[in-house]
Amino acid sequence: MEGGIKYEFTAVPWLHEWLFVAMPEEMAREIRDNLKFQEEGWGRMKAIAKVGATEWNTAIWFDTKSNTYLMPIKSEIRKKEKVEPGKEITITIWV
Repeated sequence: MEGGIKYEFTAVPWLHEWLFVAMPEEMAREIRDNLKFQEEGWGRMKAIAKVGATEWNTAIWFDTKSNTYLMPIKSEIRKKEKVEPGKEITITIWV
C-alpha cells in the first residue's frame, strides 16, 4: 500500500500473565443466542466469575475460531486458588 506512514518491526511474543479457559460450546451457544445484545466490542461480555472461594469481575470474549467464549484467569486468582495449566477446575459465572 502506498501513502501513509509505514512501520515494520520485529518482536518476540511473550506469554501473558493470564491463563484462559474455554466455555463448553453448548453453554456458549445458549448465552450467545439469548444475550448477544449485551456484547460489547470484539464479542466481549461482562461477567462475574468464581473459582473456589474467590469471586471477581471479569469478562468473556466470543472466539469465532473455537465457537465459544473464552475467559481469562489472572495471576492473582490463579495463585489464590492454586489454578494450574492442565489441571481441571470448576468455574461459576454470572452474565
